[in-house]
Amino acid sequence: MIDVKEHFYSDDPKQGHPDVRTRLKDACYFFIGNGHILAAIQFAPAGEGTPLGLLIMNPDRLRKKREALTMHPESGLQNTMISVVGDNSIELRHASWFDGYQIPAVKVQWQSQSFQVTELFYCPDMINPVLIRELRIKNIAPRNLDTSLKTGVLDKVIEIPLLLNQNEETTILLRYMMDGASNSIQFDPVGRHEISDDAIEYWKRTSQVSSNSPLLDHYFAAAKIQQATTISSNSIIDASIWQYNGEWVRDHSMMAIGLVLAGHHEMARKLIVRLFRDFVTDQGDTVDSSQKRDYAEVELDQNGILLYTLKQYVCWTGDFEIIHDLWQKIKITAEFPFQPYFHHAASGLLANQREYWERHRVHGIEPGIELAYQFWVSMGLAAAASLARFISKQAEATRWEQEAARIKSAMLLDSQFKLVDERGFIKRRGVDGAVQETIQALPEAQLPPEVPLAKDGDHFLNPDTSAALPIALGFISPERPLAIATMDSLEALWNQSWQGGGYGRYHFSSEADSAGPWPFASLFLARAYVEIGDYERVWRILNWMQTVPGAQSGAWFEFYGERIAPPYPQVGITPWTWAEMLTLLVNHIIGLRPEIDYFSIRPKLLPGIDTMTAIVPLRNFKINLTIRRVSPGVSPEFRSNGEIIKATSEQADIRYSKNDVWIEADVI
Repeated sequence: MIDVKEHFYSDDPKQGHPDVRTRLKDACYFFIGNGHILAAIQFAPAGEGTPLGLLIMNPDRLRKKREALTMHPESGLQNTMISVVGDNSIELRHASWFDGYQIPAVKVQWQSQSFQVTELFYCPDMINPVLIRELRIKNIAPRNLDTSLKTGVLDKVIEIPLLLNQNEETTILLRYMMDGASNSIQFDPVGRHEISDDAIEYWKRTSQVSSNSPLLDHYFAAAKIQQATTISSNSIIDASIWQYNGEWVRDHSMMAIGLVLAGHHEMARKLIVRLFRDFVTDQGDTVDSSQKRDYAEVELDQNGILLYTLKQYVCWTGDFEIIHDLWQKIKITAEFPFQPYFHHAASGLLANQREYWERHRVHGIEPGIELAYQFWVSMGLAAAASLARFISKQAEATRWEQEAARIKSAMLLDSQFKLVDERGFIKRRGVDGAVQETIQALPEAQLPPEVPLAKDGDHFLNPDTSAALPIALGFISPERPLAIATMDSLEALWNQSWQGGGYGRYHFSSEADSAGPWPFASLFLARAYVEIGDYERVWRILNWMQTVPGAQSGAWFEFYGERIAPPYPQVGITPWTWAEMLTLLVNHIIGLRPEIDYFSIRPKLLPGIDTMTAIVPLRNFKINLTIRRVSPGVSPEFRSNGEIIKATSEQADIRYSKNDVWIEADVI
């Protein structure tokens, strides 16, 4: 059984330097890395912590923020900041992503009474554990200056002479190299350091998206960069950086899809292979929080999500060889939900005592039928059937296809056990068919008294943002009354016990942690709202995400609320959010959807977006896409040098090509 203290931490953010805290007032983090070194540039101009701090981490070792290799136990990140001897009047101006070098780079601007400084941070190649910090320093004093700069790592502080005439500018390069064996940082000035052609060429090959919306362009670029730069060369990544120090099939599968959409196909393959190889047991159950679970506590959706992810990867890349390579693990992953333990005889659906957001028996979850475990398993089996049929595994393909259809039919239509009522999709039924509307935590849950689930009163399971996913994923038609009713019900999750916007992941009264809005759960709804055509609420979500700490870098915290730490860990940066953002932009708004034998383009431009262009790697060619909103009275149309198999006013199906394909889409 799950140890309730599994996610209890003794790490107290009130102990030590303020820099050990993940949440500093108005702070954001820019993540730079190449798989061999991982850095976060801390931009915190509001006065809490080091205003401009540099965290360097070993991407293969998942650790708390206070355990970063540049975090001094007493002075935090202070020594990593640049200071000018004799001039303490530093004023931070701005931090942003910088595309001038054609590789991921962060640009920070600040000045003092005497100097104007631009700092650039980047990894110059794809193979060495090296970060370059480039300082462009200009003398803005009305006189010549003879001084020096100081900076350091831990107790090592260096001083660099600085002699500048009035209005003169110079450039200084600092190199940070991680030694994986000693898990330490070597730090020194260098005369020069070239950016490798391989790094430039790699990033040129990734997906490119632009529009007349700077906000959407920022969201795409930030997600594309950080989805890749935070993962190690061994495909290791924290499910929430500095928070969990653990890995999940569910989260990592979503990240793999994000990597595919952003054009990081080789990274996606390595991650998917690792998930099947190391995170699926020989019996077919999957790991969550880096741990194997009892059947009562297995997250059954993970089997379906992993199979769905594999199909997405294959459709995007044309890498059918991976099906052969992984076939035995594919088979046991698909077969695992058929274990007798999960079989609910009266309905044929799947039952156990864990729910999608990981509450379980001690939180009041009764044995029952979870919505997410049905539709994700159904979608995963359908995906596995497509892959099996491609390699002539007809018996498995037929079995999985039939089981996928049977589960879908039962969850939508069974007279007693369907996961539908007048509210739309419902989260959970007990094994007797009654809707489990509330939960009550047991004393052994040892919940802090401040969390909503520990307080008196009812603790409601519905509504739950996972109910938006069948709509976003096309499991049901977005035009159905069921979809409309579900989304109307989910509106209760906006601004529940807080102000400022955002959706909680579920009804705040049953929150076993701290109440507050969740960015990636909010993006579940954004994706579904695109599909049903409620664009105003899509914009409301995207605009809310612009208002919270982390928006400046596009690195959002898992949720925004008061985290009770300890016993819970500090809130971290969740890579799943980048995957949801990329999926929203590429799958739903641009509308690119590859299948086994063809790909579809079904753009849905948001109001205010008149043009979008994209260059997206697909299999062995690139799609060059232009989407334009037509004037009233002009008919929508698709044009392409590729073979259009079928086209309507909303969608075109196009055959795969050996050469690059251009597509022009005029849409309403």
